Amino acid sequence: MDATKGMVETGRDHVYVNLFHSSGQLLIAACDKEILGKTFRSGRLKLEIKESFYKGNLRSLDEVIQMIDTADVVNLAGNRIVQAAIESGHADPEAVILIGGTRHLQIMRL
Repeated sequence: MDATKGMVETGRDHVYVNLFHSSGQLLIAACDKEILGKTFRSGRLKLEIKESFYKGNLRSLDEVIQMIDTADVVNLAGNRIVQAAIESGHADPEAVILIGGTRHLQIMRL
């Protein structure tokens, strides 16, 4: 019997995504899974990848990129998820900030 049968594959292309609904708005917070719980600093800038905010379900990069189309606010942390947002046309590379070697991006629909 295969012990892995029925398990979800959570390889390198998976990220944590958490959804927040408030006043008819959807906020998506997503981060590369390997940076969850870490803190990054550059000068006075500090980026905390808190489990309480980012840790939701593990999803593929493709799934999260599709979710962005439905969100009012998107908060992305991590080099892979931010690169995927740029490559899919959801974000301008000029909007990305680098904190401690880790990319961070926020998208808001007005």
